[in-house]
Amino acid sequence: MASPTCTQFRVSVIGAGNVGSTLAQRVAEKNLADVVLLDVIQGRPQGLALDLMEARGVERHDRQIIGTNDYQDTAGSDVIVITAGIPRKPGMSRDDLLRTNAKIVRETVKSAIVYSPNAVLIVVTNPLDVMTHIAWEASGLPPKQVMGMAGVLDSARFQTFIAMELDVSIADISATVLGGHGDLMVPLPKYSTVNGIPIDQLLPESTIAQLIDRTRNGGAEIVELMQTGSAFYAPASSACVMVEAILYNKSRLLPIAAYLQGEYGLNDVFIGVPCRLGCQGIQTILELDLTEAEQAALHRSAASVRENVERANQLLAATV
Repeated sequence: MASPTCTQFRVSVIGAGNVGSTLAQRVAEKNLADVVLLDVIQGRPQGLALDLMEARGVERHDRQIIGTNDYQDTAGSDVIVITAGIPRKPGMSRDDLLRTNAKIVRETVKSAIVYSPNAVLIVVTNPLDVMTHIAWEASGLPPKQVMGMAGVLDSARFQTFIAMELDVSIADISATVLGGHGDLMVPLPKYSTVNGIPIDQLLPESTIAQLIDRTRNGGAEIVELMQTGSAFYAPASSACVMVEAILYNKSRLLPIAAYLQGEYGLNDVFIGVPCRLGCQGIQTILELDLTEAEQAALHRSAASVRENVERANQLLAATV
């Protein structure tokens, strides 16, 4: 039985791969909520959940972790995190990846939302901004209750590379990255600071350009190093920050993939922008003062996302 002093939140993580299982660990061991870990593979989520439960004697928390293959066990979730999907494999076309993951995300969301109609959805599956749009269309939820985890991770990577370059504590660094989660993301040096000092006052332009390029290719760099896998610790931590902000109504200002309805001159697209998160999901979207070049870069990123959403929906329609 859970401790009576614990707030009885429930978080369901759909997809028990590396990101999903690590997120389940983060949420439970930070004592944020009980966790339901769901996967289509028989035995995998049950085994992972049991392993995490057995760690409670060391980690000293009383959260419940359930592993299941049945969506009914996710009923009453406050937050649902979608990590289900496949990575792009050798020989797989972009259309193959879009079609496969769009189908997985659509079916996953439709199955989960039946049992948790008031949940906030966080999408982690790639291509992230596109899958967030697919999830929103499938859910029928208001836009404020659907978001993608992108900017938190991209900003964390930018922070890390700045800290490594300057040899300063990560605690003093704040970074902002807008746009889609990919090559066209838009890191903003003027809104990236070290103890309040913009990095363009601390680093030469050429070095900043190198850090931006490394940030844009942060995931690919890890894939190349690992060869048989992709990043999961940092993505799980990034999703966990969002989960905590929502469950505990923290009003955190975080860069996430949000649905824009006129903000930044964009409509009907999920793209990374700063948002204030609370118990109902997205409370407000903050519009930053961008230069013409930054605004143009954000619009190029949004155009790419919109094109891929249209393509994903065409591929889905062709499979019906």
